[in-house]
Amino acid sequence: MLVILVALIVGLALGYIIRQRLSRKKLESCENLSTRIIDEAKKEAETIKKEAILQTKENLLRVKTEFERDTQDRKVELDNLERRLRSKEENIERRSDLLSQKEAALENREKAILNKESQLNEKHERANRMLEEQKLKLEQIAGITSEEAKNFLIQAMEAAAKRDAALMIRKIEEDAKRTADKASREIISYAIQRYAGDYVAENTVSVVNLPNDEMKGRIIGREGRNIRAIEAATGIDLIVDDTPEAVVLSSFDPVRREVARLSMERLITDGRIHPGRIEDIVKKVRTEVDSIIKETGERISFDVGVHDLHPELITLLGSLKFRTSYSQNVLQHSIEVAHLTGMMAAELKMNIKEAKRAGLLHDIGKAVDHKVEGTHAAIGADYAKRFGESPRIVQAIATHHDDGRTNTLLGVLVQAADTLSAARPGARREMLESYVKRLEELESIANSFSGVDRCFAIQAGREIRIFVESEKISDNDTVMLCKDIIKKIEAELAYPGQIKVTVIRETRVSDFAR
Repeated sequence: MLVILVALIVGLALGYIIRQRLSRKKLESCENLSTRIIDEAKKEAETIKKEAILQTKENLLRVKTEFERDTQDRKVELDNLERRLRSKEENIERRSDLLSQKEAALENREKAILNKESQLNEKHERANRMLEEQKLKLEQIAGITSEEAKNFLIQAMEAAAKRDAALMIRKIEEDAKRTADKASREIISYAIQRYAGDYVAENTVSVVNLPNDEMKGRIIGREGRNIRAIEAATGIDLIVDDTPEAVVLSSFDPVRREVARLSMERLITDGRIHPGRIEDIVKKVRTEVDSIIKETGERISFDVGVHDLHPELITLLGSLKFRTSYSQNVLQHSIEVAHLTGMMAAELKMNIKEAKRAGLLHDIGKAVDHKVEGTHAAIGADYAKRFGESPRIVQAIATHHDDGRTNTLLGVLVQAADTLSAARPGARREMLESYVKRLEELESIANSFSGVDRCFAIQAGREIRIFVESEKISDNDTVMLCKDIIKKIEAELAYPGQIKVTVIRETRVSDFAR
């Protein structure tokens, strides 16, 4: 037990000593570690400080460089501005010197002019004094004043002129009474004998010959798409019946019918007949017809001898080729009136060219009277005035249907020639004009509704086909539109039999394969 106790005490003492030594070593190692960490932190702080100082110096250097660059650019701009201002000042000074020189020259010239005026005034005064002296001497010699002599001479001349004028007027009146009736009849008969043009009775159908009957099937197309495309593009009625090797084009509008006829001939010659090709051909033919109208106007004005017409008047004149009035072709009628007016003017010793010009243009308003409100005489006079015709021509056009006493002699000649051309046998037929007017009214009623794109009166006015805009009119709206148009036709239009109204709404989608 004693030995164990001693061993225990010795072990405790040894453990305590060993623990103290271990604690001291651990403390020394911790102190060394802390010292090393502090040293590293100080070194890192120094490094960061140096980097911050370097970064700051770089930023300052960059800012300084930019500032110097901006300052240099601003200095260059200011130098340029200063040079421009200096040059402007020099220019202003030079101009000022030039103006001063010009002012001095003008002042000198003004002084010279004033001197010349004063000299001329002195000469005029001297001449007036000399005239007054001579007048006084003449009055003393004659024994009467200048005013008395002037009045006496005027009275004597006036009395003689009145006697001569009275004798001449009486002689003219007597000769006119004896010869006026005979001369007027001779002039009119001579003019009619020298010119009697053929009248033109416009038809409402045109026939297109086909190379064979198989072409009819190609014109109709699959499920009738080609024939519908032709009718939609031209506005005519295409009739394919049992007539061998021929189709019939029906329309009251001769321009549409001519476009359709030429288009059909082109399509038959080309052989490619489909809706896209049909539309292209119709557009090209319309352009050609416009050129034909212009060439016709130029040719007619040259043949009649009326030159220097405005291009717009030439176009309107050429379009009269396709216009009829009471079945009489208006262009042919205008040519007749021009010749008749020129012949009567020649007999009356008037200006023949002016008379022909007024006669040729007297119905020019009929080319646009379906587009412009008013009578064709007033419309024609307005267009003639607008395109540079003389007031005498404008007055003759405006009054060629006026029976009043305000008409001029040229207007009377145009009126007489117009009556002669229209009144000769076979020149007019009332039925066709009323028929065309009814068809135009039928199309006008359809066009008065909103959403209508195009409309065509076909089948001699027994049917009207209306194409509507698919974006504005729905399928249900087409039914109501058809009924509304029928009601308006029944209320406003007088017509025999019945009229079929067809409203067509079509949607097309097209793109290109690339």
